[in-house]
Amino acid sequence: MSKITEQVETLIHPVLNELNYELVDVEFVKEGRDHYLRIAIDKEGGVDLNDCTLASERISEVMDEHDPIPQAYYLDVSSPGAERPIKKEQDYYNAVNQPIFVSLYAPVEGEKEWLGRLIDVSDEAIVLEVQVKSKLKHITIPRDKVAKARHAVML
Repeated sequence: MSKITEQVETLIHPVLNELNYELVDVEFVKEGRDHYLRIAIDKEGGVDLNDCTLASERISEVMDEHDPIPQAYYLDVSSPGAERPIKKEQDYYNAVNQPIFVSLYAPVEGEKEWLGRLIDVSDEAIVLEVQVKSKLKHITIPRDKVAKARHAVML
């Protein structure tokens, strides 16, 4: 996580807690000439457009007072969607028995991307049940090799 996203998280966390929203993700990216601060929120039962609008207004107020970002940017507050990122420790535990997609820093069993059902989580590794040809197989992935993880929609 970058220093900017950490500072933004610290600033907006109290606002989102007050509104009973969960902070799912903060991302600051440059696309073309523009910069975007993307914030994903959630709550029990999911968020709707009104929730995103309210959170955006409150976040804007806080950022106007204490903005750690020197350049101009667009603020985008949204739901994490069906393919919600898995970042926090609790996110992994909540995803057990669900399909996830994992991209890795280094290959495990010759692959840098895996799609499967999360079977187990520990401090050292995650275990996925994946389909290889016509067989189900368990793949153990060391946690330090996980670059990104997210929920997956499997048809």
